[in-house]
Amino acid sequence: MQTKHFFNDPDHLVHSALHSLTVTNPSLAYDRDYKIVFRRPGASSQKKVSIVSGGGSGHEPAFAGYVGKGLLDASVAGTIFASPSAEQIRKAATDCVDTERGILVIPMNYTGDVLNFGMAAEKARAAGVKTEFFAINDDVGVGRKKGGKVGRRGIAGGILILKLVGALAEAGGSLDEVYRLAQLANDNVVTVGSSLEHVHIPGREVPKDTVPNDEVEIGMGIHNEPGSHRVKASLQELVKTMLQQMLDQNDSDRAYLSWNKSDQFVLLINNLGGLSTLELAGVTDEVYRQLEQDYQIKPARIIQGTFLTSLNGLGFSASLLRLENTGLGAGKSMLELLDAPAEAVGWHAPISATTWESKTSAPVEVKRTKLAEERASNIKLDPSVLKKVLSAGLERVIAAEPMVTKYDTIVGDGDCGVGLKRGAEAVLGLLNSPSSNINDDVVKAVLRIVSVVEVTMDGTSGAIYAIFLNALAHGLREQDKGMPTTANAEVWAAALQYSLSALAKYTPAQPGDRTMIDALVPFCTKLMETKDLSAAAKAAQDGSEASKSMKASLGRSVYVGGENEWVGKIPDPGAYGLAEFLSGLAEAV
Repeated sequence: MQTKHFFNDPDHLVHSALHSLTVTNPSLAYDRDYKIVFRRPGASSQKKVSIVSGGGSGHEPAFAGYVGKGLLDASVAGTIFASPSAEQIRKAATDCVDTERGILVIPMNYTGDVLNFGMAAEKARAAGVKTEFFAINDDVGVGRKKGGKVGRRGIAGGILILKLVGALAEAGGSLDEVYRLAQLANDNVVTVGSSLEHVHIPGREVPKDTVPNDEVEIGMGIHNEPGSHRVKASLQELVKTMLQQMLDQNDSDRAYLSWNKSDQFVLLINNLGGLSTLELAGVTDEVYRQLEQDYQIKPARIIQGTFLTSLNGLGFSASLLRLENTGLGAGKSMLELLDAPAEAVGWHAPISATTWESKTSAPVEVKRTKLAEERASNIKLDPSVLKKVLSAGLERVIAAEPMVTKYDTIVGDGDCGVGLKRGAEAVLGLLNSPSSNINDDVVKAVLRIVSVVEVTMDGTSGAIYAIFLNALAHGLREQDKGMPTTANAEVWAAALQYSLSALAKYTPAQPGDRTMIDALVPFCTKLMETKDLSAAAKAAQDGSEASKSMKASLGRSVYVGGENEWVGKIPDPGAYGLAEFLSGLAEAV
């Protein structure tokens, strides 16, 4: 688990994080003594029911991140993973929000939160404030038997409930309407999370229990509590189990939601804090795919992001809200309330209702531009000669891979040789393929090679080769005068000079910077001067050799230390690999 933090004082961290909300949302205020974030007086233009929530810190953006127009009116924070005190909550409910139309106190269903928020609600009632209390409980990771009298835990699906009641209160709903909506929504939402590891709280000892590297815990709570079980599973298998826990109506222990195929749903995919955005997006796609394939559910809304975390928890949760009739009239359906605008930094559902309503699965028709390789040219060369010469160069590169890799392991990240070999093998495969369609049209041949390079070679070197070869094809085409022209050394030299000029637009690399340019530029320059391929290849080899004594100005070598150990001994790997290819060409002519 990740145990390194920028803050090692958890109290200072919590105060800093809460105060930051007043910086990012000027409509908010912060009571440091009671750790309350609340809307400034006058932030609402009309009297409304006030919504008060909160809980332990460490779940950001929940809960203070949801204070703002259209959502919460106040949030109360405890220390990390601990409920705030009843007095903190009482202060928020009676002193920090407008109470004229009543308040809804709505925490998550955890023992400490229920007791302290419940006590504060009773104090508010005793003070003459019209108050309702509801504890959100949406987690199905722990079933009825294990949950016992405590019931379901409140996790990320609860954010959808907060959004619904906040929007209804902002729209003028009564306290009774807001309270009944919270109950209705809770009856129709299910959530389950999974995590690859427990989390570490800044300033505390490392927990002894960890999740084995090859396992995932299904249903892990947002405070490191155990879930239903640990399993070795692929993402596909994991999602299948999670959806079963949420939707299987034959599971007597977990069938909290009654539904049929005509129902509409909202899907919420929540990052528990430590998952990359890339992986979270992949999770969303997998959940969506299985919902459609196995349950014939196509959600009316799909909301993805970080809504309720477990610090930097390495996992995610999925929530499904069945859209039920609220009975509140026009503009106040569940979907309309979810779509209603909110000015809270934690809420992000940027796709508008009109965009969702106009969605279609119709195939997209796009225009088709005639590709460069589809245009014939008059620059000619015997295809057998082209294949012979190129094959010799490519085989030389493949043979040089161990040495290129050795060099790059010392001065780079070790992938240069493998990348060059992969590209060389792919181009060699193209040349030897009966279906390659390589004929005497050199421009078309170069562009066919480019299409292979672009697919098989990645990273900086792949991009440079692709740009250079695309420009080379254009440089050759520029010499097409409308009649058959043999691609001799003069034609190639002119095209190469054009390629160098084009490449200079996209990279600042020059000879002396210790890059592949140290072999490429001498080759092109010497070929232009002498029209002699052997002399040009020798110039490339000399350039590669000279790179041994150069200090890196560009490329990965800039960041690698220990220059005293390799300067004067190790050439630039990219320059070395290119020089080997060019030498192979020269030897085959």
